[in-house]
Amino acid sequence: MSANVTSGVSIDKARAEGRSSLITYLPVGFPSVEGTVAAAKAAIAEGTDVVELGLPYTDPMMDGGTIQRAVEHALGHGTKVADVLRAVEKVATTGAAVLVMTYWNPIFRYGVDRWARDFSAAGGAGLITPDIIPEEAADWIAAADERDLDRVFLVAPSSTPERLRLTAAASRGFVYAASTMGVTGERASVGALAEKLVADTRAAGADRVCLGLGVSTAEQAKEIAQYSDGVIVGSAYVRAMFESADASGVFNTADVARAAGAVSAELRGGIEAAR
Repeated sequence: MSANVTSGVSIDKARAEGRSSLITYLPVGFPSVEGTVAAAKAAIAEGTDVVELGLPYTDPMMDGGTIQRAVEHALGHGTKVADVLRAVEKVATTGAAVLVMTYWNPIFRYGVDRWARDFSAAGGAGLITPDIIPEEAADWIAAADERDLDRVFLVAPSSTPERLRLTAAASRGFVYAASTMGVTGERASVGALAEKLVADTRAAGADRVCLGLGVSTAEQAKEIAQYSDGVIVGSAYVRAMFESADASGVFNTADVARAAGAVSAELRGGIEAAR
């Protein structure tokens, strides 16, 4: 059985402190594997509770422009599944829960049981799988159960009560509530249906519901932290990391880490203000 830190443990710890969790998404391989690890560790040091490491994929249907650029950079530099596992192992040494967010095809090609074994051995907590529903994930659910890994499925404002119930029952760790229909990215405001979606998902049986898509500022984090168990942010980190490059477009790992840490500090401040 796995002794890895799960997202549920991290979220419950934050709950005990009277606050929502900060969940940080970073695509592996941007600007390098080492840069991703440094950024994740800096984010954790500045208040991130759970890290989502993105497995680069050629057809990222859910990702907005900023993250797509980062994923293209990662793929262009030859980032592989083995690099993702290596990044998981290094970030997990911090004691934070480390999830991988991935489209299903890379896991299917790698082998579901093989992935669960290797990922668990690396210290991973579980998967967020945006393009597969529980009814199509029997192999993953079984493999995750065997290794005590989190299974994070998504719901959206369009989800029916039956879909919410099925997703809540199948998820382990938390349910990922997408605040709005569409792709990831920074927005001026969080979707108007976000709070209702969180409440409806809880009513459908979910123990923990974390909200993402469009969250980028401390004020938005404060708003969401008042009703959600976790605030999920990705594009704001990636944008700050892009902006850390020098005038020639060259990335320095220390600057990338500082940029990620600064975003975490700002967002954690917003979350703390919601207590």
